Amino acid sequence: MSIVKYRYSSLEDFLISHSLSVDGVIDDGWGAELAVKGREIQAAILFADISAFTSRTITLSPAETLIFLNHFFTWIAAEAMRTGVGIVDKYIGDEIMMVFSEEFGSEDPFVDALQTARWMAEKDVFCFGPHIGIAYGHVIIGYVGTPLKYNCSAFGAPVVLAKRCAAVRPQAKGSASIIFPANLWNDRTLKEVLPPGTRERQDGTIEERRLPWELLPPRTVPMKNLPELEIREIDKLGTWFPDQSPEDRAREALENLRQAGAVRLEG
Repeated sequence: MSIVKYRYSSLEDFLISHSLSVDGVIDDGWGAELAVKGREIQAAILFADISAFTSRTITLSPAETLIFLNHFFTWIAAEAMRTGVGIVDKYIGDEIMMVFSEEFGSEDPFVDALQTARWMAEKDVFCFGPHIGIAYGHVIIGYVGTPLKYNCSAFGAPVVLAKRCAAVRPQAKGSASIIFPANLWNDRTLKEVLPPGTRERQDGTIEERRLPWELLPPRTVPMKNLPELEIREIDKLGTWFPDQSPEDRAREALENLRQAGAVRLEG
């Protein structure tokens, strides 16, 4: 009998569709019951955030900042869904966190995470310049919180490591960077992981497209509250300068909403 692979729209959808690795109740130390429910899996974790978010939004109003962030998340989530196997875990401030696993239908979660990062950067038409960190390993998908409010998320060392990688200062000066532990690369080649594709010349012949990425040599970097780590960095070559920045788009959008009578803000 063949195995049907379902598409999960959220980690909670995945969790309630599977048996749990842990499913019990413990004492919270104050005489009340505390539920512990989760499923352990192997997964790749991807973190992406906006380059220079604080300096880019410090002059925006709160409403304009809201528009700026929603513009970023709308764009980046659309590109993230191109591979079809990753699940958006959460949005945190100006960050997006995604999870990739064979249990979601991925054949190689690390490569799928890299390809997702690629599209986030190559289709960055408004130049958000995302910093992207990826890690892979053993995590648990579980509920966290209290009966007042529970959230379903991924937990474990790869989550912390991916976030730390996203925070590493890029070595190159391209428009985007993807950083991950060096031991995940193995003997892969850049063209295998990020196929350049082809295009047709005017004379009808087919040529390979130029790959706008560069794989940098391994280097060891400090990690906040963690031991030093050897990393690899894939850097997006060149910088795109859009006709309109996302900051200006946010200002213009708020003004359009104001003229349409959809804004009731003081000051």
